[in-house]
Amino acid sequence: MPTLGTLGAGPAAASAPSAAEPVSALDRSARPLNDLNALGRMVGDARVVGLGEASHSAHEFFTLKQRLFRHLVATKGFTTFALESSWSTGLRLDAYVTRGIGEPAQIMRDEFQGQYVFWNTQEYLDLIQWMRRYNITHPDRPQLRFVGNDLGYAGPDAFDHVTDYLAVHRPDLAGRVGHLYAGLRPAAGTQAGPWMVAQLTKELPARRAEADRADAALALLRDRGRPRTAGRDSERAHAWALQNAAAITQSFTGYAFPDEQFPERMRFRDRAMAANTAWWLRHEGGRILLASNNGHIAYTSDNPDEFPEPTGAFLRARLGPDYVNIGLTFNQGTVNALPDFTAQRPRRYTVTPAPKGYNEHTLDKLRHRDFSIDLRTAPAAARTWLAAARPTRSYGLYWSADDPATALGRSYDILIHLHQVEAAHILR
Repeated sequence: MPTLGTLGAGPAAASAPSAAEPVSALDRSARPLNDLNALGRMVGDARVVGLGEASHSAHEFFTLKQRLFRHLVATKGFTTFALESSWSTGLRLDAYVTRGIGEPAQIMRDEFQGQYVFWNTQEYLDLIQWMRRYNITHPDRPQLRFVGNDLGYAGPDAFDHVTDYLAVHRPDLAGRVGHLYAGLRPAAGTQAGPWMVAQLTKELPARRAEADRADAALALLRDRGRPRTAGRDSERAHAWALQNAAAITQSFTGYAFPDEQFPERMRFRDRAMAANTAWWLRHEGGRILLASNNGHIAYTSDNPDEFPEPTGAFLRARLGPDYVNIGLTFNQGTVNALPDFTAQRPRRYTVTPAPKGYNEHTLDKLRHRDFSIDLRTAPAAARTWLAAARPTRSYGLYWSADDPATALGRSYDILIHLHQVEAAHILR
């Protein structure tokens, strides 16, 4: 039975006929990756930048995300790093980044389990520790924030935000909401990985009943839970309580889909990730770098039978030009992946150079070893080639030799190609 967060590549689709390889045309638009100013110009004035990855666990993909985030913080006022991780996980890491609460390596061990095990890496620990140091050493600048936009684990921190709000602003509703949440809030010491597995092993009526109770608590808070006293602080507290209640509902609703409705579950998940990102932008402001899989930040799905509508499509519909996405490809190297859905620890796999007919085979012929390219402004010959779907490396949770057909120009605004990557350094 597939997990809620399955992002493995689907079967390769047939490649569309393509034009001759337009290496020279692509070369005219490519910029070396050490020129982050050129990449910043491609990003322009976007308020949310989706930065993908062709594998959930490659060192260069993760370090690139830190490099680009630091550059965008310094040059364009970005303040938030958003990650494809549970909303409640983001709350814990944000508390560390902004107030020094908790120990980041322990938080990551607790939270980055199951479908999120690939984030428990030295590379992400380095990023989170850098964000904390930045906030300490730059008290006069907008503080950096960390947010999780996904729904896999409904951790206790989200519940606590709701109940704390009720205790202060609406104690008359605390009992009713507490009754609805009874048995939903994970007990102390609960591990995220086993919790997610347990949710999927429950009988469908039980999962649906839990989703109904979570939704009833959200409706109560939304319809009758406004603060008794007016004011900016109380209104902000209510908005945060509503969002945490919504995140709880998203999680339990995601698990309430029957297995035969896997595509509908994935559409719901991508819509929720877009909604959570847009909520943060609207209520917390600033600019956001969203780190996720290529398949999520893209505009079109390369496996529509299982993953019908990506997060990127929902964000473009909500934000228009305020959303820009960047796809990542690579030619060869090593990556981490789970061998199958029963495995708990990833293994390292070798990826040989892309064969002829793959997008990466042509991209690796450009003069720069690693480069970025604005697909929107590439020469006509390049855009014709970019519009055709052809096999492209895509590794999600599970190792698979299937490579989906992707039309790069229809999926991304900007592309970054790396010649070689190595597996990320997963922490014990």
